[in-house]
Parts: sequence; structure tokens; C-alpha cells
Amino acid sequence: MFSIRLPRNLEEKLESLAEKEGRTRSELVKEALTEYLAQREETRSAFARGSDLFGRHGSGAGNLSRDYKRLLKVKLHAKMPR
Repeated sequence: MFSIRLPRNLEEKLESLAEKEGRTRSELVKEALTEYLAQREETRSAFARGSDLFGRHGSGAGNLSRDYKRLLKVKLHAKMPR
């Protein structure tokens, strides 16, 4: 167990929230600290965190990165024919 000093405005906000939710200040502080520590322990890379989102809305064309110059040229010529 330990004690902590909070700025007056933070302590007032905590007290207000505790009354509003019908919980103790200790419960709220424990919950907030648990969430904070869980976020800090997150060691996955940004790629790993978003990997379930990558490639979900693909174009279906698997050659876009390889043929980008040719595809760009085709698009530009279609827009501005000589």
C-alpha cells in the first residue's frame, strides 16, 4: 500500500466521478492504473497491431507495386491524349 498526493483539481474530479459511479476512489485509481500499465506493456510493433487491417480492401490486382510506372502512364495517357 502507498499514498499519493494529487493536485486539488484532479482529486476533485476523482471524487466527483466516484460519487457519480457509486464507486470508491481507490477502485477508480486501481482501474486506471491497471489500464495504463497494460498499455505500457504493449510491445507489439505498429505493423503487428494493424496487421488485421492490412490488405482487407485490396484492388484484386497483385501487380500494382511492380507495374506502377506502366499503369501510371496508361492513366495519364487516358486523361490527356495527344
